[in-house]
This record gives sequence, structure tokens and C-alpha cells, in this order.
Amino acid sequence: MKATNVLMAGFGGQGMLLAGKVLAQAAMAKGLQVSWLPSYGPEMRGGTANVIVCISKDPIASPLVSRPDALLAMNLPSLDRFEKSVVPGGTIVVNGTLIARESSRADCRVVRVDTRALAQAAGNERAVNFVMLGAYVGATGVLPAETVEEAIADEFREGKEKHIESNVAAFRVGLEEGRRAAFASEVHA
Repeated sequence: MKATNVLMAGFGGQGMLLAGKVLAQAAMAKGLQVSWLPSYGPEMRGGTANVIVCISKDPIASPLVSRPDALLAMNLPSLDRFEKSVVPGGTIVVNGTLIARESSRADCRVVRVDTRALAQAAGNERAVNFVMLGAYVGATGVLPAETVEEAIADEFREGKEKHIESNVAAFRVGLEEGRRAAFASEVHA
């Protein structure tokens, strides 16, 4: 596996820090080196929030990343701010529910996801973060889906078990959306 740096960004309360934590936990479960670096404004909800997750089989020198391999953008300010920093050939997952504009990056794989509709179809309209995470995993194959599903389940243990099924379902619908996008981009290449 080549080292991968992922930037997940949105408003506070959209769950990007949690999605990043789950991705980091899944990578650790596979024996990989991981760095999880959250950044957020002073607001509890509605302020800016992003997290950088670095995954590598080798030790990670620094958790600071200026050129991520992937961006998961939950809102337009995040796409506007970070889109240009993604490396050519990288992956950009766009929350199509809140972001009307198309990505300006023709040199990246862009996956548009209607997170709200997919989360509702999975039975948990609040699980848009796991829809986005699923789309990323499906488009890139960064980790086995089963490993991420186990990390989601682990996150909701100890009194929160009732949330496992719907959050895993949200991840799975995003996963399929990401796989479809990856297949479509290979067909058109």
C-alpha cells in the first residue's frame, strides 16, 4: 500500500471528525501506521471542522499535509478552500446534497454523492458522514470495506449499539456509490 493522506472537511456537527477517527481505527486494525489530526473552530456546531488522516505501512514523519491524496468535502466552503490542494490523480468526494457546483479538477477522480438521499435510504438521515466515508472507500479501495464496518461497529459499542446497523448501512450505500463512480471513470478512461 502506498501512503495515503486524506482531508475530510465540513461544518462542525457534520461528523467528519468521527468519520476520520473511524478510518484511522480501521487502518490501525490492519496493522498500518496512522495519524489523525483534527482541526476545528471554537464553535460546537456550524463552525469549520476538518481532519487529516495519514495512513502508511511506514512510520509517518508528520501529520501535517498540504497536498492530500483525497478530499471529502461536506460543504461548499470546504470544497472552495481545499479543492486545489489535492494532488493530481487524487480523489475528491463531494457532498452533492449541499454543493451545487461541479469540481473544477479535471485531473482528479470526482465522486458526487447525494448524501441526504442515501442516508435516508439507509435508515439514518444523520449518517451522511458515513455515506461520504463509504464513497471514498468504494472509489479508492484504500481499506477493505469489512475492516471499516468493524471500526464503525466498535465506535458505537458500550450503550450505543442501536446505532451500529444504520451507520453501517449508510457506509454500505456510500461504498456502492463510490464503486460505481470508480467503475465509470475507468470505463471512460
